[in-house]
Amino acid sequence: MPGRTVLHIFNGFLNPTGGSELEALSLYALLRQDCEVHLWATSSRVSRDLMRRFPIRRISLPRRQVPHGGTFIFVGAHWRNKLWPYLIARPDRLIYIYNTFHPKVVGLTSQMPRALGWPAAEYVLISAFQKNLIGLPGEPQVHPSPIDIRTFLPDGRERGDRVVVGRMSRDAPDKHDPQDLALYRELASLDCIVRLQGARCIAAELAGTSAGTLVGDPAIDVTAEGAMPPAEFLRSLDVFYYRSGVHVETFGRVVFEAMACARPVVCHRHGGYADAIRHGENGFLFETTAQARAILSTLIADPVLCRRVGAAARETVEHLYAPAAIAARLDFYRRVV
Repeated sequence: MPGRTVLHIFNGFLNPTGGSELEALSLYALLRQDCEVHLWATSSRVSRDLMRRFPIRRISLPRRQVPHGGTFIFVGAHWRNKLWPYLIARPDRLIYIYNTFHPKVVGLTSQMPRALGWPAAEYVLISAFQKNLIGLPGEPQVHPSPIDIRTFLPDGRERGDRVVVGRMSRDAPDKHDPQDLALYRELASLDCIVRLQGARCIAAELAGTSAGTLVGDPAIDVTAEGAMPPAEFLRSLDVFYYRSGVHVETFGRVVFEAMACARPVVCHRHGGYADAIRHGENGFLFETTAQARAILSTLIADPVLCRRVGAAARETVEHLYAPAAIAARLDFYRRVV
């Protein structure tokens, strides 16, 4: 009887709430059910919290703590400019889950040093949006970032007297568009509650104070990333709003998590999530702040529309993450050459 397929998943594992880290760990959870899967940190700054919660190891040549054979899966990471690849057993397959737009990564991963002798790279992209923009040669796979939608079940609650509009992201300025500051204040003036998780980096600017407190505007709740579990936070909203700054979302897993919670999503058109959103049916897409304002005003005034669009959003992610669809994507990684 043949042994179990051996897979090695590599990631920086820097941020417990980072999209790339969550993608790697979600893939690990799926593949470990019938494969032998090892987790490797490619960065010396690996999160201690993640190392405590998951069997993540640092690569160490002196301790002989290195991957041996099998399939190497790099998630938002690469092996170039390291010594250890030249001193270990050759992998059977080499897979890159390419979840950014950084063009230099293509050059680093597609050109193999002759002395190394590793197999040619196979690529997995995470949205058709990304595939169309970067023009990667060959026929890369396109797999949506794995999400356990059972964690993001709708709660069926009715909205309260005040509509709650919010968003969630990493706590980094490039995740926020400066135009949204005025929009948040406007929503608060309309008696909405605005909840922003992962927005401490813009708190002072939003409040107009150097201290970063929101004295006089308790309707705007600003918290750091990870302050609440993602599903709990998303279910506390009536409407999910999302637009990033200079950072462009190749996928935007938080949008799909909100859709899984049956929340209507209102998102800027330029992002990987737009592949799955049918405007006005299972979510809303906008290009300008004026368009976003009009969509939000409509949803605030129409709870029936919110429920209908939210239900359609849930159906969309159920189809995207149906057991048969997940199994087909996992078969790609399990394949032995």
